[in-house]
Amino acid sequence: MYDARSRYVAAAVQTASPARLLTMLADRLVLDVERAAQALAEERRVDATQHLAHAQDIVAELAASLDVQEWDGGPQLLSIYTWLLRELLAVSSGGDAVRLDGCRQIVAELARTWHDAADVAAAPAPADPPTAAPSGLLGVG
Repeated sequence: MYDARSRYVAAAVQTASPARLLTMLADRLVLDVERAAQALAEERRVDATQHLAHAQDIVAELAASLDVQEWDGGPQLLSIYTWLLRELLAVSSGGDAVRLDGCRQIVAELARTWHDAADVAAAPAPADPPTAAPSGLLGVG
């Protein structure tokens, strides 16, 4: 079962559009942070650390793939990723659930934003407004 699931996930990643890959990463980041928060609440530090490590890997990948020159908001987004990575590292070493809650809020908002952006990117371009149709049958009259 695990092998079939792994193959399915690998195929989904390999065939996904860049926008879909980004939303998949964002969703997994949310999941990792949620799982880490739950593990910390249940005092399972080892599990929390594993989830946080995976979340850190995702944030590092997002930061590395960001072209800050491509758009005006690039440097600010990189600052958010840098802050988030620093916070996740701090939570991983200290187990601060309150600090993780701040990360969870940012990660959830980032995921919503990436989903919204992917929806806009996937939407068909608006059609040109129709030109005035000739009046009457075959344009006569």
